[in-house]
Parts: sequence; structure tokens; C-alpha cells
Amino acid sequence: MKTMRKIIAIDDELCNGCGQCVPACAEGAIEIVGGKAKLVKDMFCDGLGACLGECPTGALKIVEREADAFDEKAVHEHLEKTKKAKAPSPFAPLQEGGCPSATLHTFAPGPQKAQPKGVAGPSESALSHWPVQIRLVPPTAPFLKDGDLLVAADCAPAACADFHRDFLEGRVLLLGCPKFDDKELYLQRFTDIFRANDIRSVKVLRMEVPCCSFLLPIVTEAARRSGKDVPVEEVVITRRGTVAP
Repeated sequence: MKTMRKIIAIDDELCNGCGQCVPACAEGAIEIVGGKAKLVKDMFCDGLGACLGECPTGALKIVEREADAFDEKAVHEHLEKTKKAKAPSPFAPLQEGGCPSATLHTFAPGPQKAQPKGVAGPSESALSHWPVQIRLVPPTAPFLKDGDLLVAADCAPAACADFHRDFLEGRVLLLGCPKFDDKELYLQRFTDIFRANDIRSVKVLRMEVPCCSFLLPIVTEAARRSGKDVPVEEVVITRRGTVAP
């Protein structure tokens, strides 16, 4: 039976398929299909909008339209069916939209131990959160609040032997590659991050290769668009892992 009621609407143009909304919907009303979030059935959506705050691009909104009435019994059957269909297998690939990489975690970083130059020794991770990829971190992630960001090129941790001790300690890591990823997506993501949080500072850590040079302009332009005065500095790393003069 159809009725006029509130229900979720998804903008295909804004949706980037990150899947953050999928686990946020307790009724299982949203799935990732063809790289985009889709409403499975009207009857599964209660119209309360618990998924809204998880969308980093603003693709979700609540509208009022004629739709099938919310059916709690049908939701329960749908969830049970979905649970059985998605029973984990050691040989099955991860389902799109259900990747653990998109689940937010915050944890205490370990202490960094100073080592004499040239002497290898045990060290602790300075990472304080998960995920770290720019594309997967929503602007509303709690670890961004009042944070000092380290925006690092993907290759930087591989080049820097003391990456955690020298650069990551005390900072929120956002990792990415402006050559292979969407620069416009990065620009919008950082703009949203600056707007949603009082970021104290940003350190851009990039490699000396030309493709990495896009990181600094992306971050500074995002800060400008957000209207926030955020101190931004850049550190360039050579292929041998040293800081370029």
C-alpha cells in the first residue's frame, strides 16, 4: 500500500560509491550497485535518515513522496536473508560497500622510541585511527576534530624509514595519490573536512616526483574554499627517503 511519507533519496551524481551509508542503515535499505548507493525497496526505509551523517558528498537526503509503507516484518526477513547470503567464506571476495577499510576506528598510538642514527630497533606505530585513505575518511570522522593533519603521498611511508617517528606522531594521517585518484574528489573531500572541523594545521608530505606536486595546491585551494585560515606547510621527500632541501 502506497502512502505519502518521508523516505531517503540518493543523488547518483553526488554519490561516489564509498559505502559509508550501507552499515549506517540498520534496516539494510541501501546497497552498492554498479558503484553507486541504491535504495533496495521503499518498504525497507523507515525515513528517519540515520544514514545522512555518514555520506561524505551530501548525496543522501530525506524527501516526501508517495512510497510503499515501511514494513518492519519485511525488513526483518530481508536482514535474515541478507545475513545468510553474505555468510563469510575464506575464498570469497569482499562485497562492495562492506569493506572493513571503511569502518571507523580510533586507538591510542604507541610511544616512539628514539634510536641512534644508523641503528635499527623496535618501534611502535604512531597511527591513531582507521581508515587512512583520503577517499575513505568521511569529513565527520571524530578523529578529525581539532586535528593536525598529515596529508601524505602513498609512496612517502615506503621511502621514509622513520615515517612514524619523524612525521606521523601526533597527527591525523590522510593518505593518497593525486596521480591515480580523482583530483576533484580530493578537492571536495578536503573542502568538506575543513568546513566540518577546526583543523589546526596541515603538513603535506609528498615525493619529489612531479605527479605528487598536486597535493599542496589541492589542500590550499580546499582551505580557501572552506573559508578557514588553516596553516599549511609542505615537506618534499627524495626517492632515497631524505628531506629535500
